[in-house]
Amino acid sequence: MINNDVLRSIRYMLDLSDNKVIEVIQLADPGFATDKDDVRAFLLREDEPGYQACTDRVMAHFLDGLVIHRRGRDESLPPRPVEKRINNNVVLKKLRVAFQLTDVDMHKAFADAGFPVSRPELSALFRQPGHKNFRLCGDQLLRNFLKGLTLRVRGR
Repeated sequence: MINNDVLRSIRYMLDLSDNKVIEVIQLADPGFATDKDDVRAFLLREDEPGYQACTDRVMAHFLDGLVIHRRGRDESLPPRPVEKRINNNVVLKKLRVAFQLTDVDMHKAFADAGFPVSRPELSALFRQPGHKNFRLCGDQLLRNFLKGLTLRVRGR
């Protein structure tokens, strides 16, 4: 899924303002430079003037910041390195951590979106890429998860 679409979906889900999105991004790294104009450009559609693609680096900072925003910072652990490459599996993992979702919660989110997923399918998404049962998370799967999670967070 395009990073801009993920950012747009999460922003809607949590009803975040542009300033709050910047705050969340900077929770992961206060030195990471982004401003309101960048965020507005990320939130535009591809065909709108001023559109700017959200890079993996920005998305990684946003997702890490979201985990800190939702769960708090654990001072006992060293800061985790920022992901270099973001794919749908990484987004799914970060959202699972940020919202403290169990397997049951995730199955419910998929079911709420009208896209039930079996236990083996779900566990395959969280395996290491080299594992024989690893499965890439497709755009449709992530889109439906975001839809189900939005229904859960915002209420029906």
